[in-house]
Amino acid sequence: MMKKTIFAALALAAAGPALAQSEQTIQNGDFTETVEYSDDKYKVETNHFWDNWFLSVGAGPQVMFGDHDKQIGFGKRISPALDIAVGKWFTPGIGVRLMYNGLSLKGATRWGEAHSTGEQVPGWGSGMNYSKFKYYNLRADVLFNLSNLFCGYKENRIWNSSFYGGVGYMRTWEAPTAGDVTMSAGWLNSFRLCDAFDAFIDLRASMVDDAIDGEFGGAKFDGLLSASVGLTYKFKRRGWDKSKTVVRTNVGEINALRDQLNRANDENARLRNAIDESNRNPKQEVKKTAASNLVIFRIGRADLSKEARANLGLLAEAIKASDPNAVYTITGYADAGTGSKKTNERLSKKRAEAVYDCLVNEYGVSESQLKIDYKGGVDNMFYDDPRLSRAVITRAN
Repeated sequence: MMKKTIFAALALAAAGPALAQSEQTIQNGDFTETVEYSDDKYKVETNHFWDNWFLSVGAGPQVMFGDHDKQIGFGKRISPALDIAVGKWFTPGIGVRLMYNGLSLKGATRWGEAHSTGEQVPGWGSGMNYSKFKYYNLRADVLFNLSNLFCGYKENRIWNSSFYGGVGYMRTWEAPTAGDVTMSAGWLNSFRLCDAFDAFIDLRASMVDDAIDGEFGGAKFDGLLSASVGLTYKFKRRGWDKSKTVVRTNVGEINALRDQLNRANDENARLRNAIDESNRNPKQEVKKTAASNLVIFRIGRADLSKEARANLGLLAEAIKASDPNAVYTITGYADAGTGSKKTNERLSKKRAEAVYDCLVNEYGVSESQLKIDYKGGVDNMFYDDPRLSRAVITRAN
């Protein structure tokens, strides 16, 4: 199914792309299909839902910040953590992941009330013991790939830096059990190993209710800091394709429009002969005006093709050879079935202005003989064919 179909007079001669940096053209019978690829690194093709999924596994140290941090040193609170995540990138810059992280946390407890190991913390009397408890945290994160967002997508970039934020639920496995909502934010650094695998370093900070460790202290929240390293496997389909535009042109219908244009030129020639004949008969007064002229545009475009300009050149000769007091109205139209009402009004005006500028600036027709009108989007005007409504018609008043 084509993404865009352009039926416009002389489009084959003007088929060179204006913005694309590369193209591929295929001829199939009466149709010419041109694929234009953009080199804009901020634009890519949207992938299917099952593309760009990934699985990450990592491990590293973590440390808890609770009610008794000054009683137990930083090093004594370090414990191992495991991270397992599955996620998807919706664009090169935005993705989501669902993550499990956990194992155990270390800290201290007063009077052995919560998760005490039975070992006393030196220097703080018999009421302060070390604590340790198992936990899990299920979390959903939104990922922002800063490298792609600010520097554009690059398939073979070695280092990608991403910021993320998320919300989850944390719960202890051992009595006294507790659970509450967690808020997390972090910095994910990915290093490309090959098409399928990345290594990563994930630095994260999390916040949870103070009661998660079984004690209520002076603060409202406990905190976690973690650093993990690991591998990410990227499922197929990976990566993103360049943005492209597919233009399919019906050459057979273009030839039919070219024939129509030739008939219009023949009519112009007939009128010039009639003008010459009237000049040879001074007794006969004839108000000489050029024949009506039709210019067809490509869908969504207001630029003139070379053959359209050639046709307008013939119209300009006829206008300058006819009654100098005759005034011609240049009326722009758009196809009502394509685009919004506002867009069609703007497009029909630009088309009329393009014909006006060509007649005045390129072929020297007097501005006093021309005026511009535009009708916006209209229903099919000729042969029930919407393409013939993407036009400008020039008529003598």
